[in-house]
Amino acid sequence: MNREHINPDGIYKHPAFTRVVTVTGPMKLVFIAGQTPSDESYRPVAPGDYRAQYIQVNENLEVQLKAAGAGWGDVVYRRIFVLDVDEYLRVQTDPTTPVFGDPEKPAPSTLVGVTRLSNPQFLIEIDLLAVVPG
Repeated sequence: MNREHINPDGIYKHPAFTRVVTVTGPMKLVFIAGQTPSDESYRPVAPGDYRAQYIQVNENLEVQLKAAGAGWGDVVYRRIFVLDVDEYLRVQTDPTTPVFGDPEKPAPSTLVGVTRLSNPQFLIEIDLLAVVPG
């Protein structure tokens, strides 16, 4: 399996994500549904706290990646839904916030501001696509 990260000339090289990732060869695709900041009983964790919810979501995603035989380095696409884009960006770029994945080869991603998630206390939801050798 071969993976290539591409940031084409003429398009802004974003520090938070790679513009294009291609994967060729025998592989297994891992699709992870939108993960919310919830505990094992689907109760909201840290209502009102973007940083704590961001960390919880990513820790939950890490468990799911591992269960599928993948890790952060295998993620090839990330979609993020948030109630407050500015607050999310503040937390995500804060140097004290844990980093999930390789900052030198970040997955392509899309950030979407929404009016509500599945529980009114959820502030963030992230889904992933990962690729591992088949």
